Amino acid sequence: MREPTVINALLGPTNTGKTHRAVERMLEHATGMIGLPLRLLAREVYDRVSTRVGEGRVALMTGEEKRIPPRPDYWVCTVEAMPLDLPVDFLAVDEVQLAAHPQRGHVFTDRLLHARGERETWFLGSDTATAVLGELVPTAKVSSAPRFSKLSAAETVPLARVPRRSAVVAFSMEQVYELAERLRVLRGGTAVVLGALSPRARNAQVAMFQSGEVDYLVATDAIGMGLNLDVRHVAFASLRKFDGRVARELDPAELGQIAGRAGRHLQDGTFSALAPHVIPADVRAQIESQRFAPLRKVVWRSSALDFSSVAALTAALKSPAPRRILSRVNQAEDEAALAALLARDDVRVRAVGEARVALLWEVCTVPDFRRLLFEDHVGQLAAVFVELCDHGRLRSDFVRAGVAPLEDLTGDVDTLVARIASVRTWTYLANRPSWLDAAARWQEHTRDLEDQLSDALHARLVQRFVDEPAPKAGAAPRPRRMRTEAETKTVDPRHPFAGLKGLRAALAPKEPPTTASPTAWMESLVDAPHARFTLNGKGQVLLSPEGEVLARLVAGSSVTLPDVHLETSPALAALGGGARARLLRRLVAWSRDEVHALLEPVEAAAGEAVDAAWWRGLNHQLAQGLGCALTAEVDGVLAEVDREALAARGLVLGARVVFARALLAPEAVARRVTLVRVRYGAGVAAPAEGAASMAATGGVSPRAYLAMGYPVMGGRAVRADVVERIAAACATEDGRRSPFAQWLGCGARETAAVVAAIAP
Repeated sequence: MREPTVINALLGPTNTGKTHRAVERMLEHATGMIGLPLRLLAREVYDRVSTRVGEGRVALMTGEEKRIPPRPDYWVCTVEAMPLDLPVDFLAVDEVQLAAHPQRGHVFTDRLLHARGERETWFLGSDTATAVLGELVPTAKVSSAPRFSKLSAAETVPLARVPRRSAVVAFSMEQVYELAERLRVLRGGTAVVLGALSPRARNAQVAMFQSGEVDYLVATDAIGMGLNLDVRHVAFASLRKFDGRVARELDPAELGQIAGRAGRHLQDGTFSALAPHVIPADVRAQIESQRFAPLRKVVWRSSALDFSSVAALTAALKSPAPRRILSRVNQAEDEAALAALLARDDVRVRAVGEARVALLWEVCTVPDFRRLLFEDHVGQLAAVFVELCDHGRLRSDFVRAGVAPLEDLTGDVDTLVARIASVRTWTYLANRPSWLDAAARWQEHTRDLEDQLSDALHARLVQRFVDEPAPKAGAAPRPRRMRTEAETKTVDPRHPFAGLKGLRAALAPKEPPTTASPTAWMESLVDAPHARFTLNGKGQVLLSPEGEVLARLVAGSSVTLPDVHLETSPALAALGGGARARLLRRLVAWSRDEVHALLEPVEAAAGEAVDAAWWRGLNHQLAQGLGCALTAEVDGVLAEVDREALAARGLVLGARVVFARALLAPEAVARRVTLVRVRYGAGVAAPAEGAASMAATGGVSPRAYLAMGYPVMGGRAVRADVVERIAAACATEDGRRSPFAQWLGCGARETAAVVAAIAP
């Protein structure tokens, strides 16, 4: 019987390790799920978790990206995409203070009210949500932790004096580009992070900053939600933002969330405004102390929707909030889309009956990734709804007509960002398998297209904001950037200088013909399927089918957790530090999958006992022996086990050895030998294929032979099943006359020592 769920609320300022602690706690459970506020942050946490346990055990779910292996144990999701009907032992929701967000808050409020793990639930966020949590989740145990490092205000400075390892924060793409151009002239280059970037492009940009290839980062407030960056200073280029409805001053809590990105772990951080802006003294004090006004209300919407008619649906969406602390959402994008669609005759005439009304609402929830004209978004939704109603599916011709114009990989930064946003819409639609013909094919196609556009975008960002070297002291000022062809076209041809501008554009260096980043091949490996990599007997990771050596496994903290070192081939040496880090992460995750796949027979033996304390202890010992453990070392748990059930699933609980029978097959032994040599040294001798025993080399740890499936008995490494065969024979008088020497394949003296060790 499962224990009742425990609810913990971990609240506090930035850099208290809340998300890290939640991830660590999740991994202590057999199954878990964490909901995060941004697709980019979900991808970051997915990368961290999959590096720890392997990609085969982790699912990633966002609106437009789903990576779901056959049997995942852990789910990393955006808050909106959390599959709440899936039972998991542990569940966490991050940044719960977003329950007060005008557009998205109702989703976070719903998670606070209804999302629970079967054993344990964690809510993470700012301590401004303390009172709200106390009322909505009264059984939650609220705890907090101090910030690891000190956050201090610094004097307002001009852009030219912003210190190294700084993030300059702006609140519009135009301002981000302007600042990045100026930093390129002043300091030689910068990385750029926008919420509109795909995870692939964003990761490539952040990797340049993290590895020190550039010392500056220009970003929107997308960096405020938990993205882990080595930032020492945050400089605000503006203290106002357009929130989708009006331009307004940022409140102290919003500034504090972003400023808190400065200083990671024990390293102190600073923040300031860029001249001529000045952060008021009282706001600076609030940010330094990380104390802000508490939330008084959160946004809510009924989750009990009525699809019997459009009128009933509209009424359900407008249901009044049942409690004073709840404020009904009035800025929801999906509700606005519903109202706009119902004003169209082609939609209204088809939205009849429960199934059609439910379908219409599903279509309304498709996000507006493009953020152009709202009418444009509504027009696309209407076309999708009509197509689904009239044909039951989005036909391939319909999808192709929408995707084909986006397959052009040329263009400037703005053009590529816009195309990626449009592709995200089609990727989102493709991840509704019931809506599309050949859904899997379109999922792959749109994902690949987004990757290609992302590689091209990264190349443009580097070309525009990084490629030029930093100016040397005393050098003449750099010439102003030539306008692009697109910018030139916007000039009135009647202007007196129009001809001159056209001539300058014609003489300017042309955009390089390449449409992909120089590191695009590396990015393709980061997202490559598992089968693209193989491990040879030397512990080298090969790229298939080319056979190129990418890396090698080296000793890690245990035999099941090898480290990975990249090789020094010319292609890899040409990569920057950030690109190498991305590839290394992928290969570490792949190595974890390799170990997990090897140990699958052990995992399968657990059956229903996967949560039992005795199984966790036994499983740990078997994992460290790659499927083999000495009975004497697990005696404490064997009294509680269901021996018959484990034996039926291939786990032998012997008198001397506990082992998985499937892992003594020659192929499995060969894979075990590779991991053993990585851990204990290449000089460890391997048994001949199918050998019953082998001489144990002096100086080699007995743990090495145990991990190969050949525990050392009387100075000889004996295959686990042969050990148990001898032990069984020695238990009877007749059996003691068995031809042990023939079984072992060794001389009489060695045989006597082995038998004596097995049956003293």
